[in-house]
Amino acid sequence: MEHTFAIVLFAISTMATPGPNTLMIMSSGVNFGVKRSLPHFFGICLGFTLMLFLVGLGFSKLFELYPELHIVLKWLGTMYLLYLAYLISMSSKSSDEEKEKKPFSFVKAVLIQWLNAKAWAISAGAVAAYMTVGEHVYRQDLVISLIFLFVCLPCVGMWLLFGSFLKKFLMDETKRRIFNYCMSAFLVLAVMPVLIKLIETL
Repeated sequence: MEHTFAIVLFAISTMATPGPNTLMIMSSGVNFGVKRSLPHFFGICLGFTLMLFLVGLGFSKLFELYPELHIVLKWLGTMYLLYLAYLISMSSKSSDEEKEKKPFSFVKAVLIQWLNAKAWAISAGAVAAYMTVGEHVYRQDLVISLIFLFVCLPCVGMWLLFGSFLKKFLMDETKRRIFNYCMSAFLVLAVMPVLIKLIETL
């Protein structure tokens, strides 16, 4: 397949940079550790890969036919990510309260990809840039999706391990609270460009 190296570079640059997925998995690493965060981790990697594959199959055409549906999905996704930012900011309570809280499940992490504006942008960008019209469309789609999967695993895993590493330095409740406030603020900032565009369409 043409442009394989370019696809790998594009995947690294998009999957390793800060965004809703990476910020949330790092926060999960801090608050729950690596082992308890694995369902969240695999949900991100496999969920995004599935989303990219379906977009390549033409799933995005649905939103071209029904643009209102895409806008509604963006609003739901933006509001939900802001809600998650609130939950992150409140996830540094006492140890007893922390034990009662649970990290993302695999299914929840898969489903949230469809509400993640950055995931949509990456999927659409990859399909538009690297899929060519003609024969072997399904093969192209599969190859691109698999490349992203193999890149996503170490890139997102790096953020999870970094969060787990930080956990050792954030045992103090005050430090943990400050960290979660920062992660919450970063997640809000990551969502703001999408929210501003949505408001402009009103």
